[in-house]
Amino acid sequence: MSDRKAELARNLDAVRGRIAAACEAAGRDHGEVHLVVVTKTYPAEDVRTLHELGVRDVAENRDQEAGPKAAACADLSLNWHFVGQLQTNKARSVLGYADEVQSVDRPRLAAALSAAAVRRGRDVGCLIQVALDAESGERGARGGVAPGAVGELADAVAGSEGLRLDGLMTVAPLAGPYAGRQRAAFERLMEISSRLRADHPAATMVSAGMSADLEEAVQAGATHVRVGTAVLGDRPRLG
Repeated sequence: MSDRKAELARNLDAVRGRIAAACEAAGRDHGEVHLVVVTKTYPAEDVRTLHELGVRDVAENRDQEAGPKAAACADLSLNWHFVGQLQTNKARSVLGYADEVQSVDRPRLAAALSAAAVRRGRDVGCLIQVALDAESGERGARGGVAPGAVGELADAVAGSEGLRLDGLMTVAPLAGPYAGRQRAAFERLMEISSRLRADHPAATMVSAGMSADLEEAVQAGATHVRVGTAVLGDRPRLG
């Protein structure tokens, strides 16, 4: 085993252990929580190694990096998640590889994704990104739609050909009433998810929590956690 593979194996074991411990503390079955490894800034070789170690869900946030990386790993059985802020003119490119778009935050983006999905004959999962730092009618500093607009956007996604409404995503906010209060932020997301599922019962996915706060997300009820540095190490600086 190479040094890098051994390093990734140790890190994966540690993260999986953290998830299992958080599930036990919350009285949850650890099988309820899925690990999505965020591979942004890391090479396709690391993605291939992660696959060898049992990872099946990987995430990227920049289309110009994700597209070539997904193409280099096209022979692998992977679910690609797009988690970054997305311009409508990138929808067609992202739909070339993404199985799940976790950052849908406006109707125009939903329409662009739908058109791209139809063109490719695909059925693509979508999560509504909720901005817990946004007031009604605004977007959050890190993308996302205000909580009060989730229902309308969810209806738009669910009614769009080629798109499947799978649930909600959030990033712990840096400003507003939930800044520095990750557990409260994730519990608020779960409240919004509960209301969403009243109208869209199949939208059960809740993506929340990253390397530093995955325990709080699991305890609140998240079904997916997005972990990068805890698995892959400190990220290389972008030029």
